[in-house]
Amino acid sequence: MNHESVLFDVRDGVAWIGFNRPESRNAMTWEMYDALERHCERLATDSEVHAVVLHGVGGEAFVAGTDITQFAGFSEPDDAIDYERRIERIVGKLETLGKPTIAMIEGACVGGGAALAMVCDFRYCTPTLKFGVPIARTLGNTLSTTNVSRLVDMLGVARTKEVLMLGRLLEAEEMRQAGLVNGICTPERLPEEVAEVAAELGRRAPLTQQASKALVGRVQAQRRLALEAGDDWVATCYMSDDFKAAVDRFVNKTSFEWTGR
Repeated sequence: MNHESVLFDVRDGVAWIGFNRPESRNAMTWEMYDALERHCERLATDSEVHAVVLHGVGGEAFVAGTDITQFAGFSEPDDAIDYERRIERIVGKLETLGKPTIAMIEGACVGGGAALAMVCDFRYCTPTLKFGVPIARTLGNTLSTTNVSRLVDMLGVARTKEVLMLGRLLEAEEMRQAGLVNGICTPERLPEEVAEVAAELGRRAPLTQQASKALVGRVQAQRRLALEAGDDWVATCYMSDDFKAAVDRFVNKTSFEWTGR
């Protein structure tokens, strides 16, 4: 272990990427997103790696969203739109990485963490999993159209509305019943189970894996709107008085009530 916010290690042909801010439940900073992007670019051409595992450090969270303090400086619509573009670029690189990816999830997997987990090919978790996008309760912002599409693909329309409009977090057993996680393990067993799956992937036909992932991605892409199709609502929500007050509540411990403005 070291003090880097994103850890990277390769063992037996498997790259392990660890989000390492346990004191903040691994909330993502800009630097962490940039580091993840660099690792995806590096892994895309690394013939020695056959699978990639993403995980949180500390046992309490995979990733608890984007670090809210970074939103304090948002003052123009372009700040919000550029943020959503940036996140989509990085999440998109993980989604299209030509190697099998596994999200190993303990605890909170929300906001940006949910987006990262959704684009992985496999998800294994502990019983403490809490999955969702609780922005209706926390910040009052919105997702990009692409991330809404990902939720609809995985959860269906009705449950997506429940997650986004009520801010409800889904638990491990619900996720398994819905086919959204591949297995639930104890914290002690989880790394071993994920390592076994990663090793099994290394014994399967690489071209079939690459083709399957790419073709599924093409099907999904055909169902998605252009990213800019949601810019009007991204700008509206991020520039609202409600969003500014919600960020201030987090940063300065103030109180507020939703106004719809």
